[in-house]
Amino acid sequence: MAAKIVAGAVAAYALSPIDLIPDFIPVLGYLDDIILVPLGIALAVRMIPAALMAEFRAEAVSMDRRPSRWAAAFIVGLWFCGLGAGVLWFWGRSR
Repeated sequence: MAAKIVAGAVAAYALSPIDLIPDFIPVLGYLDDIILVPLGIALAVRMIPAALMAEFRAEAVSMDRRPSRWAAAFIVGLWFCGLGAGVLWFWGRSR
């Protein structure tokens, strides 16, 4: 349970607009994110019991499935639709 709390706190910090050092401060603004988020992830991973981590890794290896080509084609199609809509919007505004 403690690992879940730490992982949730790290995710909340990474996604939160409120930072320890505001991002608009050059270099230091992103430096706290570059240091604190990986350290928090490492702490959460260390807090997971070894037996449970071994079970999760074995399950991940056994799932050896490749991503769906149809899903990949759908996502690429969405990107092309978005790109086309953006080009049409920009082209319409430039006239």
